[in-house]
Amino acid sequence: MTNIAKKEKNRGMSLIRILILGFILILVLSYFKVDIKSVVESPEGQGNISYVKETSMTIWQAYLKKPVAYLWNDIFIEIFWKSFILNMERIRDGKPTNFEEAAPTMPLTGTKP
Repeated sequence: MTNIAKKEKNRGMSLIRILILGFILILVLSYFKVDIKSVVESPEGQGNISYVKETSMTIWQAYLKKPVAYLWNDIFIEIFWKSFILNMERIRDGKPTNFEEAAPTMPLTGTKP
């Protein structure tokens, strides 16, 4: 198997694939005369939705809230977003970016440094 084929195999599902599968699922349910609205509005459906909502909130509060807040505030905002904004302002003002300032320079003429 080539490297490209391996990468394609390990890629996972894209958002478009998920949307297409959702559309096909709705068509299949329609073919079998399943009314999604009545299923969702039924007491059993409401109970299931309530259970999933409560369980999701419990998992969020107990396990996910602190790590996600850390990743968002301390990693994404502090490291990536602030430097992105700083460099966009530098580009707007016609100044060199941090990357351009840190890059090594090489003389283009035949002169010695």
